[in-house]
Amino acid sequence: MTRRILVLRALNLGDLLVAVPALRAIRRRWPQHRVVLATDGRLAPIVSLTDTVDELLPTTGLARLPRGAAGPWLAVNLHGAGPRSNAVLDALRPLHRIGHKAPGWDGPPWVEDRPERRRWCRLLAAHGVPADEDDLALRKPQRSPAPGAVVVHPGAAYPSRHWPPARYAAVAAVLARLGHRVVVTGSAAERPVAAEVARRGWLPADSVLAGRTPLATLAALIAEARLLVCADTGVAHLSYAYRTPSVVLFGPVPARRWGPPGSGPHLALSRDELRRGDPFAATPDPAILGVDPTAVVDAAQRLLARTPAYRA
Repeated sequence: MTRRILVLRALNLGDLLVAVPALRAIRRRWPQHRVVLATDGRLAPIVSLTDTVDELLPTTGLARLPRGAAGPWLAVNLHGAGPRSNAVLDALRPLHRIGHKAPGWDGPPWVEDRPERRRWCRLLAAHGVPADEDDLALRKPQRSPAPGAVVVHPGAAYPSRHWPPARYAAVAAVLARLGHRVVVTGSAAERPVAAEVARRGWLPADSVLAGRTPLATLAALIAEARLLVCADTGVAHLSYAYRTPSVVLFGPVPARRWGPPGSGPHLALSRDELRRGDPFAATPDPAILGVDPTAVVDAAQRLLARTPAYRA
């Protein structure tokens, strides 16, 4: 008998990608059942690359889910542990629940300072579902528009994670002078910043890919990149999923929470002793501003020295 499992993770790209090991554990434990993921519909191209979900239920934040979602055999809260996310799932009247300990919910207590991938895997393990936090790979999508390029991604969702464009440009300029093809990515709204990085870094105009890489294309670009340089944002988690070498700058949130897995060609840079720690601040966190372009170039060169040049 096929039953329906509804999983709530209605957040952003990076939030989805840290939950992939948990989603894969659910798929492995109940291969015969239908797994429905309630998340932002814009993430559909990446959800399909996880090969863990039968259906995406588009939703925004913690909005009430449609009536058609009611009555799942199992509801899994991978969104949080607060009353709002639990209430969204309780309204569906599921037969069984997996979540953290809360009124009406059995489970392990929420531990604030815990790596996000580990958090959700330990939650499932506490409910008898084995999960491997390193099981985060994605299927590779279409061909990259710039195979073997060094990708510089200067954008981030919040100003607290912004590293100055002039510093990204300084890094891009050095890597380009060393003979690497450098491209600059971002959303359509970030295209002016990407263009500034390219201009200051003496890169050709066609190196600006910001606004021209929908999610599936961005995933393909990162999957076949030689190196990624970025702040702690969703694109960094794509590099972890594809084991693409990356230099990732951390600001308000430490790398131990949202950083790369323990194994893999990734280097996390931050001045932890300067951290202010407000992820929603209107200005960059001192921990990310404390990282000098020279340190980023040095980290990039170390990773590039270990990575063979791309061969078509």
